[in-house]
Formats: sequence, C-alpha cells, structure tokens
Amino acid sequence: MNLFADAIAWLLSPERLDGAYALPTLLGQHLLYTLIAVLISAAVAVPAGWLIGHTGRGREVAVAISGAARAVPSFGLMVLLVLLLGVLRIPEAAVLTFVLLAIPSLLAGAYTGVEAVDRRVVDAARAMGMTEWQIFRKVEMPLGLPLLVGGLRSATLQVIATVTIAAYVNLGGLGWPIIQGIPLRRFDQVLGGAILVALLALAVDLLLALAQRAAVPTGVRSHPAASRDARAATASA
Repeated sequence: MNLFADAIAWLLSPERLDGAYALPTLLGQHLLYTLIAVLISAAVAVPAGWLIGHTGRGREVAVAISGAARAVPSFGLMVLLVLLLGVLRIPEAAVLTFVLLAIPSLLAGAYTGVEAVDRRVVDAARAMGMTEWQIFRKVEMPLGLPLLVGGLRSATLQVIATVTIAAYVNLGGLGWPIIQGIPLRRFDQVLGGAILVALLALAVDLLLALAQRAAVPTGVRSHPAASRDARAATASA
C-alpha cells in the first residue's frame, strides 16, 4: 500500500510537469506514435479486409498472416527492425513494428464485419439491381462497421501497450518512467508509469467501446434478435 501511495505522490509531484521528460510530453509522444501506427495500419488493412470479405477470396491467407503476426514478440520484432534499418532510423523501425502488430486486428475486423452480414440481405440487394459497389457501400459496410470498430479497438489497445517499449530505444512515451526506473530501483516511478499506461488504455478503450456501440445501425439496434446477433459477433471478434 505504501508503494501505491508513493507512486501517486510521484505522479502528483510538480517536477513531473517540467523538463524534456515531463509527463504531458511523454503522453503526447505516446499518443502520437499510437495515432500514426493505427492510421497507417488502417490504410493498409481495412481496404484489404473489405475486399476479402466482399469477394470471399484470400481469407485463408489473411487468417494465416494474422495468426503469425500475433505470435511475433513485439520487443524482438522492434530490435530486429532497428538492426535491419540501422540506428539512424530508429523511429521508422519503431513505427513499423507498431504497424505490423496493429494490422491483424484491423484486418480481421474488416473482413469478418463484411462476412457477418446475412447473405439473404446481400442477395435481396442484388435482386433489387444494386451493383457490387452499391451492395458493399450501402449494405455490407454499414452493417459490418461495428466489427470493424471492434478490430480498431483491439488494434489501438495493442499499440498503446506496445509503444511502452519504445523507451528502450530512447523514443520517449509513457514507458520511459518504467524503463528508467527499473535500473534505478525507483519502484514508485515504475508503478506510476504503469498506472499512466493503464489509465490511458482504459480511457481509449471506453471511447472506442462507445464508438462501437454507436456504429450499430439504428434498425439493427432496435431489433432485439438482430441486436443480440450483432453483440455475439462483436464479442467473438
């Protein structure tokens, strides 16, 4: 209990607001790396996932790639990329690491969202004379959006947790108090940094959970059976 009180005192100390390693600065760095990585990952994974979900082609390859990417240790991957790209490109290596770790969840959310749409709805849209693009844009994409946001939620939390190790290569972020505090045996600082990362993850998860709920189309939300099916599909993703 004393350690927790010491960690809170460390967080509330006025010294945490000054200098190059002030907590607001570290928080800004953490959010910046997370935002850049998620945006790049989404630009790559979401169109690919939508295409796979709409056409039904390449799903096995996507599942294999996603499974393999989830099994790669993040710290080992970052060190490998730093060695491959060189010490002068550490930021690029770190961002590439975060991107590679975020892609699987976004890819899975994109294609499972489209696949989860009832084929009878798609067939009805096709029977009405809609083109494939119209079917995707007006039927599959809106109905699959909650699962896509669920994938975004998972990917973002994965990146927030992984950005913590960026401090190992001197890139700042909220992992810096943890990495610096361990060799100094400043366990109040280590716990304080861990609390900040956890609070950030919880805050972002809450916001994305609200966004995921809001992404459910009104008609689906108001229909009890469809709403249960949507929640079950979201949980399975």
